[in-house]
Amino acid sequence: MSSSPDTGAIPSAPIGAQVDEDPSKLVRSTAHGDWENPTPLYCVWEITLACDLGCRHCGSRAGDARPGELTTEQCLDVVHQLADFGCREVTLIGGEAYLRDDWHIIATEITRSGMSVGMTTGARNLDDRRLGQAVDAGLRTISISIDGLEKTHDAQRGSKGSWKAAVDAARRVAKTPIRLATNTQINRLSMPELPALADLLADIGSKAWQIQLTVPMGRAADRPELLLQPFELLELFPLLVWIKQKKLAPNGIRLFPGNNIGYFGPYEALLRYGGEKGAHWASCAAGKWSIGLEADGKIKGCPSLPSDQYTGGYIQEMKIIDAVRNTEPINFMKQRTRDDLWGACKTCYYGDVCLAGCTWTSHVFLGRPGNNPYCIHRQMEYEKQGLRERFRKLGPAPGLPFDHGLYEVFTEPIPDLAEGDAPTISGIDLTDIMNLAKDAPSVWERDDIIERLKTA
Repeated sequence: MSSSPDTGAIPSAPIGAQVDEDPSKLVRSTAHGDWENPTPLYCVWEITLACDLGCRHCGSRAGDARPGELTTEQCLDVVHQLADFGCREVTLIGGEAYLRDDWHIIATEITRSGMSVGMTTGARNLDDRRLGQAVDAGLRTISISIDGLEKTHDAQRGSKGSWKAAVDAARRVAKTPIRLATNTQINRLSMPELPALADLLADIGSKAWQIQLTVPMGRAADRPELLLQPFELLELFPLLVWIKQKKLAPNGIRLFPGNNIGYFGPYEALLRYGGEKGAHWASCAAGKWSIGLEADGKIKGCPSLPSDQYTGGYIQEMKIIDAVRNTEPINFMKQRTRDDLWGACKTCYYGDVCLAGCTWTSHVFLGRPGNNPYCIHRQMEYEKQGLRERFRKLGPAPGLPFDHGLYEVFTEPIPDLAEGDAPTISGIDLTDIMNLAKDAPSVWERDDIIERLKTA
């Protein structure tokens, strides 16, 4: 699973209460002294690439363990290195983290070393034994991936029964001292099911929901029909605000938009966690406030970045802090300026602060950072001109973990709506979306799901 989990160490809120979003209460929040010498406060650590699912959007193409995955002894040394340079929070991912027999030993040592530890999981086999290990290890958060209603989720996750397993695991986590969080990939299949999914999250007791746009990395790069077109953000963002205000906040569920959902414009204060208190996007955090580690020892500034271009070193060869301080593939964000931007981002009003948003998203679409079409401000500006922005696939991905294809981005006139056309989201009538029940199998017909998951 390639992702940038953003749900760890979240303060709780009672069901039925409007949530008070205070970023300063998050474990990884920066303090005044942190800005003088930025050091990663948050680590996302892939401890194995072994997986018990076959997700059609998996950026790391997980399945089998990597050759040369770190030993238990090496992993415990990693824990001590993280604690020594001041990391505050670690999220364990895979593949599927619990498929390592020693995963709970690693998690226990993270807790013992004074850091907060959580896990992001597909939960296909998160049985009572493993959940008990998680409680004993002191996990603060388990974030379970749910990518739509039952048939939609199962199709994306490549395993019939995976939705039921995830929902069952979520209900069991909610009964433990561990905080239940959830995470969802947003794409052309899941987007119209988000309101019904929000109802499901309230029902199972989720305390936080991290959402992230599916981008063309790994297996998702093979499926262009699954990806949202940039102009579809104009449908997505109002929907997210409505969901947050009407379904999440009244049920005490905090919304955490992932690093590729933004940026600026009228929705920033409404969607960003703590936005009403002034929190806003402040450029890519890779290597500055966050790092990613791969199971074979690769050190990156962000777990989702393509490994070939952004690996700064290997744990077996150097200290993590030395890679963070001294290698260009990890330090690039500390030096980025507007001069490094290109395309529409080069002249954007917000360019000096935003710095083209999520590096991962820009690179896996366009082959290099600095120009990010998944930006609501950008799409609203094009809309004012009667234009909309689209992607076109130019070349395939080579079929390796964290690989990507190549796309180009272009503008076209916004088509005229036919008189009397009802509002839709992803082509689904808005009335049908709002009436969709949380226990419905899917908003899609089988052929629609097949079409959007086909490889090309």
